[in-house]
Amino acid sequence: MPDADRMVETSAPTGADDAAAEAAAARPRFSDTLVRLRYTLIPDHVVGEILTKRWVDNAAPALFLVLVIATFGTLLPDFFSIGSLTSSLRQLGEFGCVVLAMMIVLVAGGIDLSVGSVFALGNFTALLLMNVLNTPAWVALVAVLAVCGLVGLVNGVLIGFLRLRAFLTTLVTLIIVRALVDMLLLRYATAITAGSPDSSVWDFVGDGSIGPVPFSIVVLLVLVIGGHVLLSRSRPGWRVMAVGGSRRSAHNAGISVRRTVCGTYVISGLLVGLSGFMYAARLSSAGAETGVGLELQALTAAILGGNSLGGGRGSTGKALMGAITVLVITNGVVRLGMQSGAGSMILGIILILAITVDVRWLKNRYKVLNKVYVSPAYNRLPPAPETAAGSGSPYAVNDKLRDVEIIGLGVVEGPEDVIFDRRDDLYCGTRHGDLVRFLAPDYTRHEVFAHIGGHPLGMQFDRDENLVVCVGGMGLYKVAPDGEVSKMTDETNRTPFKINDDARLRLTDDCDIAPDGRVFFSEGTMRYEMHSWPVDALESRGNGRFCVYDPRTNTTRTIIRDVLFANGVCLASDKQSFMYAETWGCRVRRYHFDGPKKGRIEDVLPNLPGYADNINRASDGNYWLALVGMRSPPVDLALQMPGFRRRMARRIAPDEWLYPNINTGCVVKFDESGRILDALWDLGGKNHPMITSMREHKGYLYLGGISNNRIGRYRIPGADPTWNGYDAYWGARA
Repeated sequence: MPDADRMVETSAPTGADDAAAEAAAARPRFSDTLVRLRYTLIPDHVVGEILTKRWVDNAAPALFLVLVIATFGTLLPDFFSIGSLTSSLRQLGEFGCVVLAMMIVLVAGGIDLSVGSVFALGNFTALLLMNVLNTPAWVALVAVLAVCGLVGLVNGVLIGFLRLRAFLTTLVTLIIVRALVDMLLLRYATAITAGSPDSSVWDFVGDGSIGPVPFSIVVLLVLVIGGHVLLSRSRPGWRVMAVGGSRRSAHNAGISVRRTVCGTYVISGLLVGLSGFMYAARLSSAGAETGVGLELQALTAAILGGNSLGGGRGSTGKALMGAITVLVITNGVVRLGMQSGAGSMILGIILILAITVDVRWLKNRYKVLNKVYVSPAYNRLPPAPETAAGSGSPYAVNDKLRDVEIIGLGVVEGPEDVIFDRRDDLYCGTRHGDLVRFLAPDYTRHEVFAHIGGHPLGMQFDRDENLVVCVGGMGLYKVAPDGEVSKMTDETNRTPFKINDDARLRLTDDCDIAPDGRVFFSEGTMRYEMHSWPVDALESRGNGRFCVYDPRTNTTRTIIRDVLFANGVCLASDKQSFMYAETWGCRVRRYHFDGPKKGRIEDVLPNLPGYADNINRASDGNYWLALVGMRSPPVDLALQMPGFRRRMARRIAPDEWLYPNINTGCVVKFDESGRILDALWDLGGKNHPMITSMREHKGYLYLGGISNNRIGRYRIPGADPTWNGYDAYWGARA
């Protein structure tokens, strides 16, 4: 923890001669300009942003697919002919359903080696019912789905409920079902060959088209789209993903793991049965070789498309992409006249490579991401103002906060902000996701006013006494006077052509409300989550922003971008602008959202000795500002050395990185011209080593801190003992 002597080291010189030296030191050198341009114009952080995207998993499979199509399109002259494409598309419709079946099982953390045998069983069942028994096509379809679904149910019960090994269980099922099909073929093959069903529906399923698109492709596309919605937009799909990601965690979350696993095998059997039905309608063939090796092809396609062999990661789009790739390779090998077995050998090699890439990428992805995601920028701060005791500086250290009264010691953890209602009750948030209310007048009694879930940060009451709360990681919420919680917004407008999806709100941290009801709020960083905010300081790239939520239209939009950790927000006296804190920029600025200066940004406190946090109104018309920590020479110097910080982030553990000092802070009072009127310190850190907010109420200043386990109360000499922020802003009761 820094003491007074260390703070003197951070101080800037004083006097006329030293002021000139200070001005010279503040001017950037040519080399600094080059460094700034290099880290501004070359977007190193883009690599990290790209690696966080889900579509990165699809990049390599997509490139490989394009390469395969280009290769065979060059080697085979009629590859892109209408007849060739139509035939290939019909095969793709059938094969794609099998790959989808394999994909859904893989996503849940399993594997199904029986798909080839089940496919043959579905094909045989369809031909037996249509060619021999002359049943209607829809009856045959239902029967095929029932038979193949039953095989999937057997797999599901054995693997899901009896917890047998998926690999061995489906391997046994493959052998048993294949033997059953072979025995049935010996008895019914001749009758099937002799039969010829008279069914227009059957003929349409095999050879029909909807417009220029074969029927089987239409079915596949419907399944791909429906499967995507199921996996990404529905609870059953989320449960499948959760089970595949971690079965223990899914069980602890209340998900029925056994039923979910069983269900994926039933779905697999149904999809393979549908594929077998369409194959039978197209070829009317029930040979002994039907479906042989199909499990290898389907597994290769599923993994090659980007679906993880380890479970928890996959999509129908990836399955479709892998199916196209494998089908092009197998058909291309045959049409090139290569020797028998060449296709299987190529698929085997591709499968090994795909598994290797999948396993290694899954294991090392976050290691690679950690190396490249943190992308520091150049940030040169002016020399820090003097803080030494007796220096005459308005920031001079003192012990005014040493003996503050303590409220709620050990009752609350992490009261980042504090606020009062009209009844003088005191509210604060906790890291456990609660809003705690201390009851006036002595604040010894407390109760949980509401439970939100995320960590409540900045707060403000609106005209109707609803408490608007910034919740880290969740967005902007409203708590009614009866404690009912409702979401106001958790996203804003997305920046066009930006790789990082900046629509979602990651770290909303303070807010204030205009007289017309608009809520102006800050988001500290768009790149890092709630508990990773110190890394944003290391980066100092300007990842913060300020947004406005309009309840009249229920819309949110961004109004200020590229802020060095956006923080405190406080409406100014003109009600047409607000003061805001730029934490890593160590400054307070003013933004005009209405009036003749609309859109203009002005510096109010351009150079602070510490890191600015929350801002609130004072009873005398001025403003209180919390400094969450103090600047230090090593950090200020490191901010001018992005290359050094980049190497530090890559080579040493995060707990050894050079971070800003957030152990000692203070509160200052300033006016709209930027003049410092008072400074309040707890130099020894006895009561409030970190101060993130303060709120004046009836002659006292109440102090909050995100790392504290108490609220402080400081009597303000000469302050109005009747003043409270709510009535002063919204008007007293009639």
